[in-house]
Amino acid sequence: MQPVQRKIIHSFILLLGLAWIWVSADRSGASTAGQIPAPQQGFLAPDFELKTPTGETVQLSDLRGQAVLVNLWATWCPPCRAEMPAIEKVYNEYKDEGFVVLAVNMTYQDTPANIAPFTDEYGLTFPILLDETGGTARAYQLNSLPSSYFIDRNGIIREVVIGGPMAEALLRTRVEAILK
Repeated sequence: MQPVQRKIIHSFILLLGLAWIWVSADRSGASTAGQIPAPQQGFLAPDFELKTPTGETVQLSDLRGQAVLVNLWATWCPPCRAEMPAIEKVYNEYKDEGFVVLAVNMTYQDTPANIAPFTDEYGLTFPILLDETGGTARAYQLNSLPSSYFIDRNGIIREVVIGGPMAEALLRTRVEAILK
């Protein structure tokens, strides 16, 4: 085959490939519309069902219609300790507007006996949930404590904050955004 013929064949194959891409492209930009659960901004928050220390069961998907902060933490984590007063303050300010905090303790890597004294020390009034198996940590691809997920009323993660402590002003801004 001559070089000119080879170039013509390669060009034809390239044009066919480009035509296929153009024909099969999703121009709406909404092939999944964020409805595939993933622990990142713009995606549906991975669902979980966990128990509180008193045995009550809480499922994230049952809270659709409310703005939710999922905060992954442990009692031994200094930044977690530092941000809890700000989370409690912002929770009390916005709970009547439909804001919920789910503080998910990484019980599988914490000392369960330390949880009640911790919540008493900080006067926490929002639900404390126990991740005893690490399932929620895996679903949220936990790499660092604390990790916080601001979830809008439709169950979509609007902001992810890895590490901490979060300042009260940052919390307030993010909460107001997910309450809209």
